[in-house]
Amino acid sequence: MILDIERLRASPLQRDPFDFVIVDNFIRAEQLPALLADFPAVPGHGSFPLGALSCGAVFARLAAELEGEELRDQIERKFAIDLAGRPTMITVRGRSDGKDGRIHTDSATKLITLLLYMNPEWEIAAGRLRLLRGAADLDDCAAEVPPLAGAMVAFRRGAASFHGHYPHRGERRVIQLNWVSDAGVVRRELGRHGWSARLKALNPFA
Repeated sequence: MILDIERLRASPLQRDPFDFVIVDNFIRAEQLPALLADFPAVPGHGSFPLGALSCGAVFARLAAELEGEELRDQIERKFAIDLAGRPTMITVRGRSDGKDGRIHTDSATKLITLLLYMNPEWEIAAGRLRLLRGAADLDDCAAEVPPLAGAMVAFRRGAASFHGHYPHRGERRVIQLNWVSDAGVVRRELGRHGWSARLKALNPFA
């Protein structure tokens, strides 16, 4: 496998200030160079549905594992949640425009959010995801996740699942996987992201 499920199994669930788990090196080291080389070309800032992008065989394998039974089973066990019959949705970001990272909780239709970062290095302070204790202060954080390749964070979406990061402009690669409440959410979200993606492809400076 590309994903190191054992690392997820061994990583403790944190409950302050909401349920989350952080896993370093979630992608096996021997798989990482090929995945970085196979990361799809993203034509602008914002989220793009994976189906709207052209990706190679290695990245397609990763997507299949992200939406596969083994990962779902471990997420269910970790968060004590039943995801049977819950659809998944994968979106990809390649760049940040300096406006990303504002504090938010994700939409109520998302049950679990999983972020898998794909940046070969990250030396700067900006762009590091922060899991927050409230909606007002990026410095009041319980944990910080540098967006280094292979780093993964998953959390239970809730009214207090505040997260964000200091503004960054430039490349910032991340894959987002969500388990959502129903198939209608996937259709609406992918439709919305799809229109946004087409507009950004026509005008990447928008």
